Amino acid sequence: MNIKITGTGSYIPNKIEKNNNFINHQFFTENKTLIEHNTTSIIDKFKKITGIEERRYASDHQNTSDLAFLSAKKAIINSKIDPETLDYIIVAHNFGDVDKNSSQGDTVPSLAARVKHKLKIKNPYCVAYDMLFGCPGWIEGVIQAQSFLKSNMAQKCLVIGAETLSRVIDKHDRDSMIYSDGSGAVILENTHDSGGIISSTSASYTLEECNFLFFGKTYNNISNDQNRYIKMHGRKIYEFALNQVPKAMKYCLDKTDFDFLDIKKILIHQANEKMDEAIVKRFYDLYNQKVPDGIMPMSIQKLGNSSVATIPTLLDLILKGKIKNQSIKKGDLLLFASVGAGMNINALLYQF
Repeated sequence: MNIKITGTGSYIPNKIEKNNNFINHQFFTENKTLIEHNTTSIIDKFKKITGIEERRYASDHQNTSDLAFLSAKKAIINSKIDPETLDYIIVAHNFGDVDKNSSQGDTVPSLAARVKHKLKIKNPYCVAYDMLFGCPGWIEGVIQAQSFLKSNMAQKCLVIGAETLSRVIDKHDRDSMIYSDGSGAVILENTHDSGGIISSTSASYTLEECNFLFFGKTYNNISNDQNRYIKMHGRKIYEFALNQVPKAMKYCLDKTDFDFLDIKKILIHQANEKMDEAIVKRFYDLYNQKVPDGIMPMSIQKLGNSSVATIPTLLDLILKGKIKNQSIKKGDLLLFASVGAGMNINALLYQF
């Protein structure tokens, strides 16, 4: 038996937030001093570094569990399974349901329980739980689902990555322009088909790196806002990711009989275009090779960084023919990788 993805689905919110929508923002440094540069130049520099031109935000009436449900429903339809036969529903997220104009996360009940409720699944033995693992949460959910399937504790699992980061951003922080909302989901099953999950690796670096991403107050030093927002030490994360993610990718691949030349696509967490390009280059540098053309599909330019949702969303868009000049064929070997809060890293090798 092999563990394979038998269905995918994604939900891309309709609200488009373009870069010029930030033109009237006042940006402050993490030292809470006003950035005097023209906002247009700040936005132009941001685009050159991240590649982001626009991002998607959820509608005011939607929450993270709503987005998760919508992508899950599509994945179930795509797989043609009866949702009552699901054994596990795993929802990766970071902040729970956060209502518009609030930064307080709601995780009681869990988002997975809410998704199961919205799917109207009656089966009490369909276990629903949440995964908190930073941006690598969806891959980690897939790794856990693999364990359930491999041990015959399950036959079918639904793994979702969903986030509404637009609800937890400080409008006075330049990094607020990175984040977006979205959801992606997959159905995993034990099948007699060839391929499937080949190898995986996970790591948590917490000794010195734990607080590279954190929750903090607004950078606006004249504001009375007591809410807390997502914050990051961007340079430290960049350096950490370049040093550690390529090693994890290589370790994941080297545990198998496959060669780096066998890899057809690398689906990496859509965090920052320049950083992702540098990570993939470092990976191929470990084999003294150049990066093959078209090896790394990107969606960040139009969708931004939706954390746990970026990889499953990208996968679904490619499979549905919605990413230009990108496709996945039966037998193709894919390498997934992600890095995020914790600091956590993982990689997964999968053959379609």
